Amino acid sequence: MVAAALSAETTRAALFLAATAGNVLGALVNYALGRFAIRFEGRRWFPVSPRARQKAETLFARYGQPVLLFSWLPIVGDPLTLAAGLLRTPLAAFLAYVTIGKAARYAALLWMMP
Repeated sequence: MVAAALSAETTRAALFLAATAGNVLGALVNYALGRFAIRFEGRRWFPVSPRARQKAETLFARYGQPVLLFSWLPIVGDPLTLAAGLLRTPLAAFLAYVTIGKAARYAALLWMMP
């Protein structure tokens, strides 16, 4: 995204929207895994380890749905979105928190660039 923004071949607004939408859609995959495919957790291809899942569930239980604002963070973001599905977070709340968190990250990144 940084390279694309610096090349000026597309607008920063378009980059912001594409990056945010793509990241939110990726988070929806994890949400669906938590909601519907958790029975496959022991499989090699499952994207989150049991240890990471437990950490995410602990954070989620302690801080509630607003913890999804941090779903953009490496390492903990994917387990958080998986835990949200597992814990049956309402989809509207999930989308609101995840979109705000991921949009804020890209807005800050684009704002800091020359």
